Amino acid sequence: MSEVHLCEVGPRDGLQNEKTIVPAADKIRFVELLAHAGLREIEVTSFVSPKWVPQLADAEEVLRGALERAARTPAGEPIVLSALVPNEKGLERALACGVRKVSVFTAASEGFTRKNINATIAESIARFEPVVRGAHAAGATVRGYVSCIVQCPYDGAVDPEAVRATCERLAAIGVDELDLGETLGVATPDEVARVIERCAAVRPASELVLHLHDTRGMAIASAMRALELGVRKFDASTGGIGGCPYAPGAAGNVATERLVAACRERGYRTSVDSTALGEAASFIRRALGAA
Repeated sequence: MSEVHLCEVGPRDGLQNEKTIVPAADKIRFVELLAHAGLREIEVTSFVSPKWVPQLADAEEVLRGALERAARTPAGEPIVLSALVPNEKGLERALACGVRKVSVFTAASEGFTRKNINATIAESIARFEPVVRGAHAAGATVRGYVSCIVQCPYDGAVDPEAVRATCERLAAIGVDELDLGETLGVATPDEVARVIERCAAVRPASELVLHLHDTRGMAIASAMRALELGVRKFDASTGGIGGCPYAPGAAGNVATERLVAACRERGYRTSVDSTALGEAASFIRRALGAA
């Protein structure tokens, strides 16, 4: 039975767009519960400016707490706890906490990149070169996010060739992992498939990560199509929390619990305990003031 690897992004990408500020202690507890549920990789926080993302102003406290209290699954397996870093300063802050995996963030759309990080795609990738060098020198690996792989809220439809080109640029500067983000949650499975097929020329489909949002309820169908093409790594957010502050109208990430269930229904293994995952989902919904 083939295994699907899930990266839980709720503590970072899930919470960053939520208006209710969650206390650091609750964020750390959320990560603990996710670890207890068997998730082997969790993106904990982001070292961006608190001015732009107030929810993540406590990045150091949360990352240190998570590394101290959620380092292993109940089965004793080590957990990868990562953080997003926008630049060298963010990398220094993350490494000082002890992180061993970081993420950088660009897009396949010029309009989105300018709006999100105030740079062109080429400028953003040039900015990441010293981040990748510094991370590798410290023994950390680097994930490269490519947002807007199908549609951009500012530029409209995105050519799969533009996604491939951005992935090639990231691979050329030494990024270890490529993560394809369907940021608006509006793509059909066929549209997602075309992007995967194109990007498989840069890295095999089995090494690509797919990051889906679920605005139109097509995320699970797209994930299942990706599985058929050989993708085995997905991001997901427990409780389906999240969205993107620079993608108006985008709904939350695909829910981890829904993705786990869909994989199992089709005969794929995951490391996740669904009962424990439900407890984590209930906890974060209460922390956000939801029913």
